[in-house]
Amino acid sequence: MMLAKVVANVVATMKNPDCDGYKLLVVRPVDPNGQTYGGSLLALDAVQAGIGDTVLVIDEGGSGRAILGAPDKRILRTVISGIVDEVSTAVE
Repeated sequence: MMLAKVVANVVATMKNPDCDGYKLLVVRPVDPNGQTYGGSLLALDAVQAGIGDTVLVIDEGGSGRAILGAPDKRILRTVISGIVDEVSTAVE
């Protein structure tokens, strides 16, 4: 599971039937301070996230399918599983 920022919507006139009913969003991993790092990922949206939202992303097929309740849909891997309201870190 990782923190990420939603950076774009994806519009597809045709997509795999396993993805039907879900928005496709582009996300970029972020650190606890909100700074992006690494490359972008394409994720299925299970929580109605939007551009600019900080989200929790599961990037592992079995867990993603469990979140969606779709154990037979093997194409699913990266799923947005939550919208983050706040990130706080301990100060030493």
